[in-house]
Amino acid sequence: MPGIQAQNISKRWGALAAVDDVSFDAGPGQVFGILGPDGAGKTTLFRILTTLLLPDSGQAAVDDLDVRRDFRKIRSRVGYMPGRFSLYQDLTVEENLNFYASVFGTTIAENYHLIKDIYQQIEPFRDRRAGALSGGMKQKLALSCALIHKPAVLFLDEPTTGVDAVSRRELWEMLLKLRDQGLCIAVSTPYMDEAAMCDRVALMMQGRFMALDTPASITRGFKHRLLAIRGDRMPALLRELRALPGVLACHAFGDSHHVTVADDLDVAALARTLAESGHKGVEIAPVAPGIEDCFMALARDGGEAK
Repeated sequence: MPGIQAQNISKRWGALAAVDDVSFDAGPGQVFGILGPDGAGKTTLFRILTTLLLPDSGQAAVDDLDVRRDFRKIRSRVGYMPGRFSLYQDLTVEENLNFYASVFGTTIAENYHLIKDIYQQIEPFRDRRAGALSGGMKQKLALSCALIHKPAVLFLDEPTTGVDAVSRRELWEMLLKLRDQGLCIAVSTPYMDEAAMCDRVALMMQGRFMALDTPASITRGFKHRLLAIRGDRMPALLRELRALPGVLACHAFGDSHHVTVADDLDVAALARTLAESGHKGVEIAPVAPGIEDCFMALARDGGEAK
């Protein structure tokens, strides 16, 4: 079966379980996202799937090829963008792309149609050394190099880390176009807002998947009432909210605090309590949970590994 299939994959570094019994699948024409903080195990999992590491246990296949037996074939059928910019900094944009095309026995001219929309944005700088490019331009060059040999599966390890908001949006627009062309894309990210761009997403913590579903299904699974609360002294408000009975969790979220409360909590009584404590201009409103709220709740409750 094309795409990615992983079944009960585990990898340990001594006592640390970097990847712990992870299973998932992703097919052509799909963006599969893995969201989690640094150290969650995202990079280790991607290195296993791109045959750079062997799993300690479990089975995995990429484009219907076994990661242990068929590693040479897999390497010719995947594109991989590691988290760190890994192209040759002293080579120009065009020299880097020519090098990666030659490694896979192709040319820029032969597969230019695959990268045209991306490469056209950096082509005016084709004679500039890669090390002198901006963060966004480096990512576009790295993506072009990962696509030049027409891979069946594309792995992107935190591709938007360290780039500006405009470059993040542009990169995701490119990825969605590639998905619509039938490419299977696996992308890891620490940015919770990028979950909405994925067809399916896994929330990863300490080597395990705490949840795996569509973004909409994950947010529908949020079990408690959620309030957005703001006031005139936000740091003090955060500390006091966390100490109140009926408040299950509270974390800063933009210009408000997202507060998970018990179902029977009286909002009017909460407002009075905060006013009596000297907080002015307090605003309390129900809010729909997002992926970040779900991630925080799963991490707090020990997750629901899937």
